[in-house]
Amino acid sequence: MFEVLTKKLESVFKTLTGRGVLSEAHLTEALKGIRIALLEADVHFSVVKSFIEAVRAKAIGKEVSESLSPGQQVIKIVQAELSVMMGAESKGITLAQIPPTVVLLVGLQGSGKTTTAGKLARLYKIKGKRVMLVAADLKRPAAVAQLQTLGRAIDVPVMTNDTVGVDAGDAVAVVKQAAAQAIREDRDLVIVDTAGRVHVDDALMEELSRMKSAVSPHEILLVADAMTGQTAVSVATVFHQRMGLTGIVLTKTEGDARGGAVLSMRAVTGAPIKFIGTGEKPDAIEPFYPDRMASRILGMGDILSLIELAEQNYSKEQQKKTVQSVRSGQLTLEDFSLQIKQMKKMGGIEKILAMIPGAPKMLPAMDSASVEREIKRTEAIISSMTPHERRNPAVLNGKRRQRIAKGSGTSVQDINRLIKQFDDAKKMMKRFSGFGRTPLFS
Repeated sequence: MFEVLTKKLESVFKTLTGRGVLSEAHLTEALKGIRIALLEADVHFSVVKSFIEAVRAKAIGKEVSESLSPGQQVIKIVQAELSVMMGAESKGITLAQIPPTVVLLVGLQGSGKTTTAGKLARLYKIKGKRVMLVAADLKRPAAVAQLQTLGRAIDVPVMTNDTVGVDAGDAVAVVKQAAAQAIREDRDLVIVDTAGRVHVDDALMEELSRMKSAVSPHEILLVADAMTGQTAVSVATVFHQRMGLTGIVLTKTEGDARGGAVLSMRAVTGAPIKFIGTGEKPDAIEPFYPDRMASRILGMGDILSLIELAEQNYSKEQQKKTVQSVRSGQLTLEDFSLQIKQMKKMGGIEKILAMIPGAPKMLPAMDSASVEREIKRTEAIISSMTPHERRNPAVLNGKRRQRIAKGSGTSVQDINRLIKQFDDAKKMMKRFSGFGRTPLFS
């Protein structure tokens, strides 16, 4: 989402060279470039103005530490101000002291409310919460059925007008009865999927206002499409004025949105961004960390998020088995294949590299598309082997390699290269294990 902005900011910082004190001329030139980069990223002009003024105030006359150049000093200031602009700290759903916590998801039609409801339900169920979903979007055809399908997939109950016994057209009554049912069932969290419109109108706001009065929700989260740019900011402003938003969930951030909505919405409304949707799958949602996002924008990676992502996708048993295999020198192609599958579950090579400091700058040279093709070729080769061959690569003679090449649609040279790379990787990991830790699970 921030690829273009990141590249533009990097080019701006390269113009700041030398050591000493940040001169007025250098700073003015840099701020001009930063202003243009933010405006081109679709950040609201008033937000850009405030941001530039804040950076200027902190940077003028700032003495550069011995290890930092003026460019690095400005980056440090910009990173801090970006974090403040986006909310300074992460804030998930604030759970009520006396459950259940009621969360209303509001927003325009097509913003992803129903999918987000399922994602949040899954996320908090994994955390051990007793979750209930409420289908209060009675306007969009099949909205109720979609939420029921999501609920079945994650084993979370879905309350509808049928299950609570109210009129099919009364969304407010559905929510009210569902909240009462949640109390009886001792639920921790109630997530309500409300109706949307193509645009904000009085009928929508009236229904939501009555819903708010009926159940006094603890959270009112706006689900906004990052692809809509400044429109999302305008929509957020209206919803906040009418409903009093407690937070924002930004969806479709995996697309080619310019990122301005992320940098503008919190600054304009004061409501923090709490989650970001990163895809269509049930697990494609992340808590929003302003400081980590600022680091990503500036091409500095996000190691903490990478560690958390790995912990979510690697079980303790898998980690222990891999570590033992590495230290004993018994790592097999089956282990290698498992690592590839886990990496794909984490979002693929490009997403992982984007979280590693310095790696985004290497992506063009590395050609991530070529890397993905190589990974698919590797999977095909390993899948064409027998279990015995995967566990004992040493038995791969010429005849076996010809059979594998034919079965995987590759060449014997491809198989020879894979085996050599595997042997080299095994030797390297064995050396690392001598320090008592492995590079994968340090």
